[in-house]
Amino acid sequence: MLESTVKPTALKPDTLHHDVSLQRLNTFGLEAKAQRYYRATSIDSLKRILAEEQPVLVLGGGSNLLITKDVKGLVLHVDVRERKVLQVREGCVLVQVGAGEPWHDYVMHTIKEGYGGLENLSLIPGVVGAAPIQNIGAYGVELKDTFSGLLALNRETLKEEFFDEDDCEFGYRDSVFKRKLKGKYIITHVRFTLTVDRHDYKLEYGDIRSILEGKGQSPSPKSISDAVVAIRSNKLPDPAKIGNSGSFFKNPEFTETAFLELQKQRSDIPHYPLPGKRYKVPAAWLIDQAGWKGYRRGAIGVHDKQALVLVNHGGGKGADLWALAKEIKQDVETKFGVKLIPEVNVV
Repeated sequence: MLESTVKPTALKPDTLHHDVSLQRLNTFGLEAKAQRYYRATSIDSLKRILAEEQPVLVLGGGSNLLITKDVKGLVLHVDVRERKVLQVREGCVLVQVGAGEPWHDYVMHTIKEGYGGLENLSLIPGVVGAAPIQNIGAYGVELKDTFSGLLALNRETLKEEFFDEDDCEFGYRDSVFKRKLKGKYIITHVRFTLTVDRHDYKLEYGDIRSILEGKGQSPSPKSISDAVVAIRSNKLPDPAKIGNSGSFFKNPEFTETAFLELQKQRSDIPHYPLPGKRYKVPAAWLIDQAGWKGYRRGAIGVHDKQALVLVNHGGGKGADLWALAKEIKQDVETKFGVKLIPEVNVV
């Protein structure tokens, strides 16, 4: 089993600390200090610190975060852990998971239990509580496909509220928590409905089907998870070895008219049809064609196997990495007329 890349700090939990390094709490491995730091492991602990002061930065697994400077104020690390079966229904199970549970560890737990639904999302870095914010997705599956609700603490009233799928307003790598409710709630638990016997497999994305056929394996939550882990391990760098946050930019989406105009420039542009006569184009292809794949500037750069991944080889600065990201964004827009949107949260 892959261990969580970002390990909990050795500092005493549920206690306020000062001048704490965040280097091991972000998957880029970027050095930055928190003026004050608090790791909350329970709802009561969260309420206690929020009653005293409001955090400047709420930290989960640090996997979707680019810190460009020291943080003046409180960094609140949400580390609430729980794995609980709430209800067993015909053919499925309703589970509740603490926001601080490492995402891949929990996916592996569901595989071990024989549950289906999360296997395509194997090996995604981060924690469970961050997954709905981003509506994480991979290989034809998004978090919302198995989502059954979440509990979040209102930062003003200090009361927990329940959000269903409609409340979350999920979109492509998007949710209400990145827009009108940004900074207003702290997710504490997430609920999923997972299958226990009749699984609905997604095999059409990436090389999942060909890997299974090559090994003579039938689809199952475990065989699909193994295939996804193999694909991601081959294409994406391990944050424990090379600092990164996975995909840095979103894959841009286009109306049919806009895509046809883009296709006039490059007839070979890869694309994927979406509902509503829309098309998705791989941001990695655009960055690669612009000449950035494998680029390196000191300690920071672009991964040599996946152009969508920006990396810190060690000792890099967040401000320099963000400057590089903006250069890539501008270059792609100049060459293709396409505006790339970062997936990561920039502090």
